[in-house]
Amino acid sequence: MFTGIVTDMGEVRSLTQAGDLTARIGTAYETSEIDLGASIACDGVCLTVVDLGEDWFEVQISAETLSKTNLGTWAEGRRVNLERALKVGDELGGHIVSGHVDGLAEVLSVSDEGDSTRVQLRAPEELARFIAPKGSVALNGTSLTVNEVQGRVFGVNFIPHTKEVTTWGGVTVGDKVNLEIDTMARYVARLAEMS
Repeated sequence: MFTGIVTDMGEVRSLTQAGDLTARIGTAYETSEIDLGASIACDGVCLTVVDLGEDWFEVQISAETLSKTNLGTWAEGRRVNLERALKVGDELGGHIVSGHVDGLAEVLSVSDEGDSTRVQLRAPEELARFIAPKGSVALNGTSLTVNEVQGRVFGVNFIPHTKEVTTWGGVTVGDKVNLEIDTMARYVARLAEMS
């Protein structure tokens, strides 16, 4: 489990296709404190650490994950939002995030409003009903509050701090981003279907 509070911006150092895709990611994390088999959210995707170095870790990415996320667009040099898994007693600053991406949202517009940036995105049709104003979503692993919703289109704001410590400072129209809907929204919708 994660919170959607990004704690490092890593960089894809290498990609190797041999069966599954292996990605080596440079990080500022103290890798001596990461165990093999640990989970790290990479752009919101829960991935398992399979190898470690002084300032990097490697993860394997299955074909299933590549088909459901934007990880297939990764290239060497790409910046990646990182978050280590929650430990008992950690502060829950965002919302409960599983790292299981539901689909891809497309960035429709990016506009500055004061120091903040407003971004409008289009959700896949099957996920739009789970997104509500003032609800939460995780986009590329970042916990965000939804400002407004109109059909499949929803908007979020990025304050300067978020743009500085995540990859959201470089967002552009047309980007496809990993979308994880709020777990509670999923359960509320399921309960409503059953009643």
